Amino acid sequence: MRKILIAIPCMDQVPAQFANSLALLTSYGIDGVEISTRFNLGSLIYSSRNQLAGAAVSDGADLIMWFDSDMVFEPDTLIRLLKRVEEEDAHIVSGIYFRRSAPYTPVAFDTFDIVDDKAQFTDYKGELTGLHKVGGVGFGCVLVDAQVIFDCFSKYGTCFSPIGQVGEDLSFCWRAKQLGYDTYLDCD
Repeated sequence: MRKILIAIPCMDQVPAQFANSLALLTSYGIDGVEISTRFNLGSLIYSSRNQLAGAAVSDGADLIMWFDSDMVFEPDTLIRLLKRVEEEDAHIVSGIYFRRSAPYTPVAFDTFDIVDDKAQFTDYKGELTGLHKVGGVGFGCVLVDAQVIFDCFSKYGTCFSPIGQVGEDLSFCWRAKQLGYDTYLDCD
């Protein structure tokens, strides 16, 4: 049986709309999959993500579904991203979501690199349907193969610690890319 950990870093409380989305999502049964949920409370997002990642590996999770606690998502989000992971042999797949302020573009990047501890990127400008390989994504709604987490810890001793001025989510995408893992954006 496959194990999926739903990992949620948060400060101290979660909005009711998020809690409702999570309850609806976890009410969907997936044959052959055991789903558990874990929150990590803390003010440092990268520390919370690293702790959740470590717990996922320790617990023997096969996949980690990351949600930010301020997201609202469809009940079949996990099922749809899991299907992409399985069908496309993808190790990191983000659902599409948009910035909260103008310009309201996807939280994804066509290209992404870190040079001299600074981010170099181009915003995602691709199609808004289908699956697309991207340079990096925010971690508000991302399904990750636990092998990527294990490999990041093995090589770097961390998954989500910021690199220079780069946030934890894009630092993870960069590390994963260095290990040979591509990141995908599922616009469907």
